Amino acid sequence: MASKPRLSFWQIWNMSVGFLGIQMGFALQNANASRLLQSFGADVHHLSWFWLVAPLTGMIVQPIVGHYSDRTWTKLGRRRPYFLVGAILAAIGLCFMPNADMFVAIMPAIWVGAGMLMIMDASFNIAMEPFRALVADKLPSEQRTTGFSIQTVLIGIGAVIGSWLPYVLANWFGIGADAAEGSVPANVIWSFVIGAVCLMITIIWTIIRTSEYSPEELDSFESGEPEAEEEVKGISQIFTDFGAMPKTMKQLGLVQFFSWFALFLMWVFATPAIAQHVYGLAVDDSSSSTFQEAGNWVGIIFGVYNLVSAIFAFFLPQIANKVGRKKTHAICLICGGLGLMSVYLASSPNMLLLSMVGVGIAWASILAMPYAILAGSLPIKKIGIYMGIFNFFITLPQIVSALIAGLIVKYFFDNHAIYAFVLAGIFMFLAAASVLIVEDSDDIVAT
Repeated sequence: MASKPRLSFWQIWNMSVGFLGIQMGFALQNANASRLLQSFGADVHHLSWFWLVAPLTGMIVQPIVGHYSDRTWTKLGRRRPYFLVGAILAAIGLCFMPNADMFVAIMPAIWVGAGMLMIMDASFNIAMEPFRALVADKLPSEQRTTGFSIQTVLIGIGAVIGSWLPYVLANWFGIGADAAEGSVPANVIWSFVIGAVCLMITIIWTIIRTSEYSPEELDSFESGEPEAEEEVKGISQIFTDFGAMPKTMKQLGLVQFFSWFALFLMWVFATPAIAQHVYGLAVDDSSSSTFQEAGNWVGIIFGVYNLVSAIFAFFLPQIANKVGRKKTHAICLICGGLGLMSVYLASSPNMLLLSMVGVGIAWASILAMPYAILAGSLPIKKIGIYMGIFNFFITLPQIVSALIAGLIVKYFFDNHAIYAFVLAGIFMFLAAASVLIVEDSDDIVAT
């Protein structure tokens, strides 16, 4: 059986540069979507319902993209065409979402904003899923943890830039941070436009600087000689592959469910929680200058956890080599749980920075370890589809959270969103415990 050649650091880096732009867009969405929707008229306990469109589109889009990217072969390869299409659509969504109030003559701005949120998330998923598959396509087993860790570094860099942009534009460049009721501040609008431009540049960089193995080459890596082409069954094959998913993938699904349930709670309720708990605002205050200040600070702390993840990702391969990927992931998730729960103890904005260190450690591991564990259990000809199906275990907890979290905050927490962080911490601990049942036969631990 032929072996995949090892790639240099810069080859792996160039292969994942597009993820920097994708995550920059995701960071702008995660840090500002709730603020934008509240500015357009959404109530706090309705926020999770608007966010529901994001995981729903991901659940539908990623398996389909994975299925067809396994079977696509063009002059650009099989993964890169999806990078390009997803980037173009995402850039359009980034430009229009903060400007949703321009379309009030057609429909309420809040529905336009929710629609753009759906377009952005679907587009991010079109571009993002093939990036995971590309790492598994290109790298030999011993370089997979490094490959996914470098992706995490680039994700962290992009997320830091995206999260901090509104604050930087307002406080360093004097771009307006205030807006009339029902409108979005200029610093947020310009942040989204800059994010769209960076997304296109980084995706094009990866497309130009990275080649792909042909289907025949991939077959030879698996069996030593090209295999007969299997019958293509269309979309129905997705359901067949879902039922035949490897045992390791099923076990990781539980870990992913708890992890992403916690993350979704943080993303949705960060702005109202911090505005109420740290800045002392009333539950129904969503237009004051202090509320906008709290929203900008959410971007800062989100940037901090992404910066921590980018730095910590450099150490993940060494830690995993010493103690194993499972123990590494469990320890990191415990750090995340402590970080989330400590937000309740914060009495000033600066104290939140320390909380985000723990979240950043968990985020680095969530973006790398499950994929490194999973890749070794997948058949090489179905990496794309199974990476897409694996996204089900990311979107399902977000959908469940979106359906019930708002009701929990309203009826159990009396609209005090800070308790969503405490609940998120508990779920992160459950994720850490569930890692221990996962089988990782491909793991290599130094002795």
